[in-house]
Amino acid sequence: MKYISTRGDRTERGFSDILLEGLAPDGGLYLPTHYPRVDAATLARWRGLPYPDLAFEILSLYIDDIPSADLKRLVTSTYTPEVFGTREITPLKPLEPGLQLQALSNGPTLAFKDMAMQLLGNLFEYELARRGETLNILGATSGDTGSAAEYAMRGKHGVKVFMLSPHGRMSAFQQAQMFSLQDANIHNIAVEGVFDDCQDIVKAVSNDLAFKRRHKIGTVNSINWARLLAQVVYYFAGYLQATASNEEKVSFAVPSGNFGNICAGHVARMMGLPVERLVLATNENDVLDEFFRTGTYRVRGAAETHETSSPSMDISKASNFERFVFDLLGRDAQRTRQLFKTDVEDHGSFTVSADEFARVADFGFVSGSSTHADRLATIRDTWQRFGVMIDTHTADGLKVARERRDPDVPMIVLETALPVKFADAIVEALGREPERPAALQGIEKLPKRFTVMRVDAQAVKRFIADNA
Repeated sequence: MKYISTRGDRTERGFSDILLEGLAPDGGLYLPTHYPRVDAATLARWRGLPYPDLAFEILSLYIDDIPSADLKRLVTSTYTPEVFGTREITPLKPLEPGLQLQALSNGPTLAFKDMAMQLLGNLFEYELARRGETLNILGATSGDTGSAAEYAMRGKHGVKVFMLSPHGRMSAFQQAQMFSLQDANIHNIAVEGVFDDCQDIVKAVSNDLAFKRRHKIGTVNSINWARLLAQVVYYFAGYLQATASNEEKVSFAVPSGNFGNICAGHVARMMGLPVERLVLATNENDVLDEFFRTGTYRVRGAAETHETSSPSMDISKASNFERFVFDLLGRDAQRTRQLFKTDVEDHGSFTVSADEFARVADFGFVSGSSTHADRLATIRDTWQRFGVMIDTHTADGLKVARERRDPDVPMIVLETALPVKFADAIVEALGREPERPAALQGIEKLPKRFTVMRVDAQAVKRFIADNA
């Protein structure tokens, strides 16, 4: 299996090369040259497999430059009940007939990002040791990616992490998870802007190829294909738990800001997983919902990016969206480059043609948005009716899932974080604090270690050069 860029660089690279690279040299995102198709016999054979074995089967379709025995060992040591709390790793939680949550948030940082990041940490350490190299990871987070990456990379040999986050715009719990880490290989940079400013800095640094190579810069954001690939596994796991035969279809509802989580669902569907609909849910920052309703992708500036009670989705420039558009356009790299490199960067938006927009339905996507009032109402209703406490992002997903639900097709809503990460909203909705694991009691009071910086890619480069 080889990988190419969405923007036209046709140099075919192996998995291990793109694992450490992040963005392609032309600024595009990596995708496989083709999606392996999973036939009915294979899907039937996968029924009943433990999660680590299922993960190994799926990852093996995309990774052929790591010896099979090594990959098996890495996957098996990643997905354990000790790390994720249950043998199923991502168990389903029934709410009512035909509507279930898939628990993705039982890892170390209580968010779905752990599902991929724990594997990524092990893959990085393995590959760097094999090459005798080091890596400086540069990332941006709106809340959960940062802590998931740092907990996965802390203490890893040959790896340093430089994580950018919007200063003062995460929940207190999220900030504490990241900033309380004292490991020497972890560096937190609080940027005086919004998440999109952080993401733009990461891309600017990554596009400076000389700096990137000199300082061995890699990424853990969902622009890294390895992370997205790890997320594909839980779509298969959810489907296999929810169905008794391959004749059945399911739909998935996914809270999404940066398009990484639901892009993994797109890949699973392209592989042949029987998915009827991919229901994309946004909060008030509805750039993706606007596209799937109108065909126009319009990036918002910082002043138009709302600060909400589901802050991990306070994103107005979805960096993973380019992968889907590449597929939507029949893998036309020149057209993809024009839309993202020229139209978005120069004019802030693009609109696909009527024929191109008509093809969106072929990929199963529908969308909707949610407000703060919607989130509170959904949290309250889910607690009162089912005794299940959900976080604000999962509430966005559940609200839109109900609007887009087909009564004949089971709906799985991806639970993206545990309520304790967003306690203020839970107290507002339910009048009570969410429970938190004993190990995380009082985390907000721990000493914090972080550096505040203005929105300046050059200043970030200097910080990396000084601390790499």
